[in-house]
Amino acid sequence: MIEKLTFWVTIMVTVTLCLVVNAMVGVFLYGLFLPNSVIDNKDIFPIIGPSFQTIIGGFIGLITGIKIGQNDD
Repeated sequence: MIEKLTFWVTIMVTVTLCLVVNAMVGVFLYGLFLPNSVIDNKDIFPIIGPSFQTIIGGFIGLITGIKIGQNDD
């Protein structure tokens, strides 16, 4: 029972991570191709960079914690 729950939690976390990263890449590309009068291209990297690091680091830590905790029988 625990293995099945762990599997589904891992799948949900992985799918959520993929959706969030795809959405952030879409927003990044949208902002990159806007005219510089709307948003300057040099302002995009400082805005989106920390978000990428925080979200990806958090999800990878969660997946790692699930997998390590799965072996504690």
